[in-house]
Parts: sequence; structure tokens; C-alpha cells
Amino acid sequence: MGAVAGAAIAGDSLLAQRASPPTVISNPPRDFSQPTTYFSDPDILTVDPSFDAVVLPNNAIKRLWTGGLWLEGPAWSSVGRFLVFSDIGNNVQMRWLEDNNQVSTFRSPSNNSNGNTFDYQGREISCEHLTRRVVRYEHDGTVTILASKYNGKSLNSPNDVVAHPDGSIWFTDPGYGGQMFEGTPDAAGTGLNQAGHVNPRIGVSPDVGPFHRELPTGVYRIDPSGRVDLLADEGVLPDPNGLAFSPDQKKLYVVSFAKFPGDTGRGGDRSVYVFDIGANNRLGAPKLFSDFMIDGVKCAPDGIRVDVEGNLWAGSNAGRELGHNGVTVWSPAGKLIGRIRLPEVCANITFGGPKRNRLFMCASQSLYAVYVNTQGAGPA
Repeated sequence: MGAVAGAAIAGDSLLAQRASPPTVISNPPRDFSQPTTYFSDPDILTVDPSFDAVVLPNNAIKRLWTGGLWLEGPAWSSVGRFLVFSDIGNNVQMRWLEDNNQVSTFRSPSNNSNGNTFDYQGREISCEHLTRRVVRYEHDGTVTILASKYNGKSLNSPNDVVAHPDGSIWFTDPGYGGQMFEGTPDAAGTGLNQAGHVNPRIGVSPDVGPFHRELPTGVYRIDPSGRVDLLADEGVLPDPNGLAFSPDQKKLYVVSFAKFPGDTGRGGDRSVYVFDIGANNRLGAPKLFSDFMIDGVKCAPDGIRVDVEGNLWAGSNAGRELGHNGVTVWSPAGKLIGRIRLPEVCANITFGGPKRNRLFMCASQSLYAVYVNTQGAGPA
């Protein structure tokens, strides 16, 4: 069944030419806990020949760990040589150590952290859903709140974050933290708690909440001075999610996800848009990078990262469309060049490892990794 299904998917010509290996669309499905004996991993698919230059033929996708609730926010510490990632529902950050391939709890509680990154000074930056803020963990062990409000109003739930070489921090602020599973419910009569049946104070510290939706969704920049600037409001780009810079930091890619209760704009369309970054960090008009329709399937992007060649790598959320979850890879011009198939919805990705040439993939309950023949652009 693997060969038949593979041949039926447009762009999977290389897979169709091979013998029938087990894949995520085979029956029984591939067991990612076992090594593959194939020279080229059957679930790394070349759509355009340019993809062959950035992948390695003699390595395989590995499942490093499983057992989470919903994993997001992978970030690589180049000094510590470990990967931090968030298990949002379990309210913890986890750490995968390269030296022994073990996963342990890194930060508990994590305030339902989602996106994480390391800045150019090696400090961890985290987006917290529960407290609806962006924080920085300093080298001396203290925690600095970088952003919790804009114009005196509480943020919704910072989601993803990237660091800029000039010391600024850029982040998105959709509304997913207004849920029990990912943060704390909105105050009665607001957001997801319109009927007021849910008590947002249960199970949280007395100094948290109750929050309510005060701001539309937006893309923000935290200046090194501490000033928080709104770069793109809901009218420009609704429901922003993942974001990433081009290698030269002259462009900003932003995912516009899906409309969420409490959003006031038209709603996101599960696509990626690109902005030119002008003088004084002002953004130009958004341009559609890709609508992420592949073979008639909406392979909705979530977290995104860019490699040093300018290719954009995106976690793929295709829901129940078997064989389309994982990672999609796009040229700087927005052309699909490759895919990585996983048996779970993939939310967030990052590049790491000592040479920054290993792609880490947070996919629902599991952490996967594969070596690639390129490097991530900037710290992850």
C-alpha cells in the first residue's frame, strides 16, 4: 500500500520509483522508534530537485521522545547543547540533552509557555500563555518581564518569538491562551468564556488573572530600550502565529492562522505572508508567500524557520489528512521544494545541534529530529 499511496501523491515521484518501504501512509504504519534500513528516508520527499541540495540521503528521521500532551516551542541552546521545548498542557518545559539522548523536565511550572528562543547573548526567551507575557531568563537566574501589556492593556497570549541581532525581540500575540488547556480561561463574559460558566481562578496562583480580551491580535517588537511597538495589527494580518526572519533580516515571515473566539478581524487563512522590513523597523504591506495548498490539501503552517539559503521550513498541520502532516519546505520565491512526513501533526520546528544542521520537530505528543545539509539562520 505504501508504494500505491506514495505514487498517488503529486510530487512524490522519487518515492514511487523505490521499492515499497513502510511509510506514515502505509498499513501497518512505520514504527519511528526503529531505525530504517533504506539509504534515503522514505518519508523525506523531494518535490523540486533543489531540495536535494539541503537534505542528506544517508540519514533517517528519528523519534527522540514521546509522551507529551501538546509540544511546541523547540529552541536550541548552542552553549548548553540542549533543546528546550514546551509541553503546554502539562505546564512544563522539557529539555533534550544531546550527550545522552535523554529528556527531563527543565522548568515546572512553565506558566503554560509556548514559543521559546535564545537571543544573541544566549538567554532564553519564552512566551507564556498563563501570565500572557514574554519573559527572559537571565544568566544569573533572575527572570525579566519583557512585555505583558501594550498601551496599558494586557496582551492576549504571546505565541511565538524571534530574536534580532540589534537586541530587539519580535513576537506574535493571538488568543490561544484563553483556554484551560493552554493557559487560563478568559474572565466571565469574554473570549471563550462568554457564558461565564468556567471559573478562571481554579488551579492557578492567586496573582494570575482573571484576564479578559483587551487587545486585538497583533505582531509586536520589543525595543532594547524596553518599549513595545505594534508592527502589524489585526487589520493588516489577523491571527498571527509563527514568525521568522530572512537570513539578512530584511524580511519578516508571519503565519496567519485561523480565527479564534474573541478575534475582531476577518480571521487568519492558514497561510504565510512576508513583509519587507523598512527604516525604523516599519513593515511594508504583507504579501502572500504561500497558501500551503498541496495536492488539494490545506497543509496549514504553524511554527516556521528559515535556513541560511533562505528556504522556509514550516510545521504542517493537515489534521486527519494522512501523509500530509510533518514539515513542508519552500524556496525563497514561495515554491514547494520538499516535504517531511510524520505520523503526527507538527506544530513547531527549529534548527539545532552543534553545527545547527539538525531539524527538530515538535509533533503533537512526540519530538522528532533529522539531519539536513544546511543550517538554520540565526539562533533558534
